[in-house]
Parts: sequence; structure tokens; C-alpha cells
Amino acid sequence: MSMAMVDNIVGLLLLLMLLLILILVFLITCKPWRFFFSRSRTAAELERPLVSDVVDQTPNPSTEFPRDYDLEGACYQNEGHFRSPRTHGLVHKSRVAATAPNLVQGDSLAVDVISDYSEDVLIGQTLKRPTLKHQSVAEKSPAKENLGHEVCPEYVSKDVVDQSAVSCLILEAISGPSRGLRYSVLSTNSKKLPLTLGRIPPSDVLIKDSEVSGKHAMINWNLNNSRWELRDMGSLNGTILNSEPINHPDTGSRHWGEPVVIVSGDVITLGTASKIYVHIKSQRECEIPFGVGVAADPMALRRGGRKFPMEDVCFYHWPLPGINQFGLFGVCDGHGGAEAAKFASKVLPETIATILSDTQKREEVLSLCDASNILRDAFFQTETSMNYYYEGCTATVLLVWTDGAENFFAQCANVGDSACVMNANGKPIKMTEDHRVVSHTERLRMEERGEPLRDGETRLCGLNLARMLGDKFLKEQDARFSSEPFISQAVHIDRANGTYALLASDGLWDVISTKKAFQLVLQFRERCSSVLESSAEKVANFLLSEARTMRTKDNTSVLFLDFDNWSRTSCKDEP
Repeated sequence: MSMAMVDNIVGLLLLLMLLLILILVFLITCKPWRFFFSRSRTAAELERPLVSDVVDQTPNPSTEFPRDYDLEGACYQNEGHFRSPRTHGLVHKSRVAATAPNLVQGDSLAVDVISDYSEDVLIGQTLKRPTLKHQSVAEKSPAKENLGHEVCPEYVSKDVVDQSAVSCLILEAISGPSRGLRYSVLSTNSKKLPLTLGRIPPSDVLIKDSEVSGKHAMINWNLNNSRWELRDMGSLNGTILNSEPINHPDTGSRHWGEPVVIVSGDVITLGTASKIYVHIKSQRECEIPFGVGVAADPMALRRGGRKFPMEDVCFYHWPLPGINQFGLFGVCDGHGGAEAAKFASKVLPETIATILSDTQKREEVLSLCDASNILRDAFFQTETSMNYYYEGCTATVLLVWTDGAENFFAQCANVGDSACVMNANGKPIKMTEDHRVVSHTERLRMEERGEPLRDGETRLCGLNLARMLGDKFLKEQDARFSSEPFISQAVHIDRANGTYALLASDGLWDVISTKKAFQLVLQFRERCSSVLESSAEKVANFLLSEARTMRTKDNTSVLFLDFDNWSRTSCKDEP
């Protein structure tokens, strides 16, 4: 009897020990006390983004745009600094897209991509604006209608286009009986504003659709707020902006609706069939003789959401300061920091402009159709002036010029692994050379110098590049490093044959080949229902989104030049 009791007691103790162990495991893994002792979060904390802003969060009043300001319409607006269209100077990569210029001469544009993220946009995500019914002019425009294109975040830098600058509105009917109709007007043309859309005269834009009222809707430039606004004029069948009606709630009253802000990329629907695509450009953008699109992304979320600074810099200037026939377009990819890339993207255009200010040298380029000496000298002077010992950058620049007789030419120079390719007359042209240590050209160059790579050697002093600007300390340690640029042959641009150029940092080329890039451009253009939808800015953002889809893990910057699209999307003010 006593043995049985002992056995029962031992069994009970074992069960209690097992239960105690289970309780301890539960407490360790689930930590239930956090539900009792955690403090309540404040409203400000609840609104805080899950991914923190990147690196420099110091506000810069000179680089702030209103949310509804859009230059090219390739992406929805952010309040961050980035990508931009034309103005004076230089910009770091981001919307376009597209800039924070530091130069102020001439009608030049630079796109500066900086590493701050918008508080509303997480880099690397695909976003769509929320739809809000009956938004007033003080609110954001309704969400854009999904046209089958991915919406990507972009950065815009302030100085690219000043808010007070002249704006150009371009409308294109993309569906309905009047499909193909195009109309444009400048914000300064008071004789043509406000602009009315309707079925019969005196409407300015005539839409031959029985569902469209005689005077259906109105578009006007709000001078006080520097933005375009759309208003329903009491139409019978209503006006829709990006799937949201903007007409008066009492549809039978024929009262006018409230004005609503429109931005580039919006779609206006009159009735049920007629859709109007909106494209907004600055006047300076219109003065560049071809389409330009810029897109960039630090790809921070590809690295676990950790802070990942943007070291790429895209820039472009047309024309170069004081040199009306020449323009420069480029991408610099920094390593060890962004300062060397920023310096190169500022000094290279200034140096080339200074060299070309010599009439004899400029005429020599025009007569020989060759700017090799200009580009080589500019790289040499830039490298000499760079006092960066522990930072460096790649540099890929495309010099474009016109001979004054409607003939355009392009010539490229590069150091590093940022690349430029062109599609001319349907034929791919590689405009750059790969300067990574493992490339055939670099191995051959070092062998000719009598300093070949050793077996298994794929890096020099830990760097996978053999040519770059800056990095003076490394160049002092190993004479095999070089800053001598590769210079391509000059290419004649046939603007009527779909010619375009694509410059990008290695973030794109690591995951997308040249052949694939050409296929993607063709694929994107074929699925666009209008010329405006296939603008250079949208192509650049599409390629960036594809690189994101392919899970690139490096800073990615894309600069796209469309030498054919401009003639079809230029802003020629209606008489």
C-alpha cells in the first residue's frame, strides 16, 4: 500500500514538473507581460512610418514641392527630393522623372537623387493613391486610374522646375470617337484659358461624342497655387477623374462641380467612352529637343529595410551653359560615399562647357563629327581636380550635339561599370566598355602594361573596378588602377526611326541584359494606348520597376533619352 502511494506521489511530482516546464516555455516565448505593461502609443507614433527615413533628414526649404506637383507624370508625387525635369543645373537622382541642380546657367537640367525618402512613400514599393470622393481643390487629385502600368515612387528636386515657371498642359484622347485628338496650351496663354471641353463650339477641345455635353468640363490654371484644375460644368453624363466622379452630387441640378487638381498621368472620362490623358510639362522641358526620363531607387528594402544611402547621381544639361548646340547626359555611381559622384556630376558638365567655349574646338567637333578629344580632356581635368582619397565613382556621359541643320549626333565616354546603350535604326549599339577587374578588356590592358592579374585575382585592393574617378589612395597603392575613359564612336541620330539611348548604373545591368532591356522598352511601348503614356519618363520608371522585380540589391538609376517621342509630345501652344 505504501509503495503504491510512493508511486502516485512520484508520478504527481513528475506531472507538476512537466507542467512547470511548459509554463516556463510559454512565458519565455510569448512574453505575455508585454500586454499588461506596454504603454499606449501616441498619435504621432501611430503615424510614424514602419521604415524610417534615410540618412539625412534635414529639411531643405529650397527643395520642397507641393504633393500635387508633377513634372512628367511617370509617378505620383512625393514630398521627398528627387528626380526632376529641366531647369538650371544639376540634380541627384529620384522624381522623374527625373533633381536638385546646383548650376544655374542656361536651360540645363540635372537630376539629383538624394537619399531621403518621402514620409508617404516607401522606396521599392508599388503604390497607388487612395481614392477620395468629391475632393476639393485644396485636396489631392483622385487616385489615378490603373492603366496597366506600375506606379513607382520617384524623387524630385526643387530647382529643376520652379513653381512659378511656365507650365504646359497636353491633352490626348486615348479612347472614344475622338481618339488621337491632341491639344496643348501654356499656362501663360490667357486668351485660351480657361479651356473648355465639349461636343460643339465654342468649346476649345471638341469631343465628337453624343454622351458629351455641349460644354462639358473646364480646365484652368490656378495662378495663386501654380497648378491645373478641372471642373465639371454641370454636364448631363458627368465627369470622372481617375474613376472618381467630380461633378456636383445632385446630378440633376446641372450645378457646376468643385475644382479638382489634375496632375500629369491623370485620365479624364467624359460620359462613358471618351477618355482624355493628361500630360504636364514645364516650358523648359519642352525646349529640350528630345524626351528625357530619369528614375532611381536606393533599393533599401532589398537589404532588409536597413538604411542604405543613395550613391548614384543622374544629371543632364541641355544646353550646356553658354553652348547652345551641345548637351550632356550622365550617370555617376559612387562607392565609399556619394560625394565623389556628386563632384564628378557637377564638374564634368562645367569642364566640357569650358572646353567647348573655345570656338576652334567647337567647330572642330562639328566639322569632324567627333568629340573624342573634348571628352578625354574633360575626364582628365575632372580626375585631376578630384581630391577624394577614399571615395570614388564610375562616370558614364553621353554628349549630344546638333549641327544646326536638324542633324543630331551622340558620343559616349565612360569609366567603371555604369553603361550606355543605344537603339539606332532598330540596331543595338553598345556605347561603353565594362571596366570591372574581371572583364576581358581590363585583363588585356593590365597584361599590356606588364602587370597582369594573378591567378584567381578578381579584385584590386578589394575593389571590383579597375577604372574609376577618385580613389587616390588606392591608385597610389596599385598602379593598375586607371581613370582613362573609353570613348565610343559618334553616332548619327535618325529621329524618325525610333532612336533612343539608355544610361544606367550597375543596379540595372546586374539583373537585366542589354537585349532584355530593349525587349522591355518595345513591350512597354506596344502596350501603351497613347504617345503620352510612353513618354521617356514613364519608360525610365518602367525599367526601374523591372529591376526591382528582378530583385536587384544595388542602387539603381536609369536615364532614358527618346529622340523620336519629343516631336509627338512637344508643347506647341494652340493659336
